[in-house]
Amino acid sequence: MARSNSQDFSSKRHFHWTRKVSNEDDETPTFKSSSNTSEDDKKENEKGVVQEPSVAAPAAAPAQAPAQTPTPKKKLQAVAVSRLRSVLTIFGRNRSQLPHGLGPRVVGTLFGNRRGHVHFAFQKDPTSQPAFLIELATPISGLVREMASGLVRIALECDKEEEKKSVRLLEEPLWRTYCNGKKCGFATKRECGPKEWNVLKAVEPISMGAGVLPGEGPETGSDGELMYMRAKFERVIGSRDSEAFYMMNPDSNGAPELSIYLLRV
Repeated sequence: MARSNSQDFSSKRHFHWTRKVSNEDDETPTFKSSSNTSEDDKKENEKGVVQEPSVAAPAAAPAQAPAQTPTPKKKLQAVAVSRLRSVLTIFGRNRSQLPHGLGPRVVGTLFGNRRGHVHFAFQKDPTSQPAFLIELATPISGLVREMASGLVRIALECDKEEEKKSVRLLEEPLWRTYCNGKKCGFATKRECGPKEWNVLKAVEPISMGAGVLPGEGPETGSDGELMYMRAKFERVIGSRDSEAFYMMNPDSNGAPELSIYLLRV
């Protein structure tokens, strides 16, 4: 009995081991190995599909590089254009501060010694440098007599030449002078020196009026006194070859007592 039991037990053990082995052998190659292989293949295929763009990316990068290269240049061009516009804007604002930046209303000053010639100066405002300063051959005493008799019209004419196309009308150096239709010699353009600037600074607080300033130096008598007349003028531009300045006097019933015409003929 003991022997038969041991044989049965051993046979059962052998049977179970054989069954287990057979099951494992059947299951392992049939399900696990095949499933793992298919999953691994799928993962490798997916990896191959995913990695394809990364492999192709370096090849596509040089093709995109030329399109991105002009971007910094465009930025520099935009900065340069904006700076140029700002410079032009500032220049346009400051252009009115230049000597030739006269507006529709200017300050006109007539001055000269009693026995000297007439000087005309036009300024944008009382504190600015004169944009137009000329000396007439007419004595100031004769001009005062003309103004006392009535309205005065002074015409200044210069020659139009081909090489003067770029010259401003107020920059013409020599003028023919006519006072109420009568020829009065020539007028020449002057630079504002220390002497002329001292006169303009002396009459700077005066907006409109006429008077006499004392002469320079203790030895100067009445002949050294300086006569002046100061008023606001309306500036009218007809063309690049014609301008007019009309003295604005509220006591003249709308008719200017003094008018100055600049003509290039």
